[in-house]
Amino acid sequence: MTNNEASSSAGRKEIPNELNLEIKDKVRVLCLHGYRQNGETFKSKLGSFRKFVGKYAEFVFIDAPHKAKPLQEDSEELSDQLSWWFNKDDGSFKGTNKNGPAFGFQVSLKVVEKAWKTRGPFQGLLGFSQGACLVGLICGLAKRKLTSIKPEFAILSSGFVSGSLVHKSIYEESIVIPTLHVYGLSDEIIPKEMSKELTNNFKNVEILEHNGGHYFAATAQQKQTYINFFQDRLQEYLENMELQQTSNTVFSDEQDEANAISSGSQTSGNESE
Repeated sequence: MTNNEASSSAGRKEIPNELNLEIKDKVRVLCLHGYRQNGETFKSKLGSFRKFVGKYAEFVFIDAPHKAKPLQEDSEELSDQLSWWFNKDDGSFKGTNKNGPAFGFQVSLKVVEKAWKTRGPFQGLLGFSQGACLVGLICGLAKRKLTSIKPEFAILSSGFVSGSLVHKSIYEESIVIPTLHVYGLSDEIIPKEMSKELTNNFKNVEILEHNGGHYFAATAQQKQTYINFFQDRLQEYLENMELQQTSNTVFSDEQDEANAISSGSQTSGNESE
């Protein structure tokens, strides 16, 4: 489904009004920044977006473990310009680079896995640019049970298919979790064709296009699409929680009944002796 600027999801479930007034639970989302960003700068760039959906979701931002290569050869590395991995032989990263390495990727995967475990629980992943590429890779690894991260949904802004050779096999299976893909029609860093290519690896896809470039769009034109997406995810989360509670209650009742029967049998045996 493609939304140019913004539109509502067809057939979307509505959260009852009375529930809207009393919602205390939120879905929790782990956020992965882009190349030469860090968790704090990414958080600040998503201020409007977080206000739009803050009623339904909580966002946690983490840093990539690697420092990006300086833009100038004689410059020093900047501690606030980070990277999840490098796909060029000179130790830099470029989204459009093909058939290159993936230096540092496994280290970054372990960082995200640790955050997922120690700062969770989380239900979803969100990424921008290189971070969105990483989200796509994690979803593929999760599909193949090759990571401890198990996202239930994902938001990928200015995402793309990794050109690193070692990542090619990760895209072999289609991913079925709900995903929202956001990209700019005039993006010159990650052209829209690259973001569209990434959507082909997902089955449950919603697309939000905007007329801008390489940034996470969050204006009034996109607001309702974001709200709708997170309302749906929260509804699914609450329904799953209810099912789990019901299942646990039934299991507990069955255990109590089994224990009672076992206890009664032992009593009868003692009396017959």
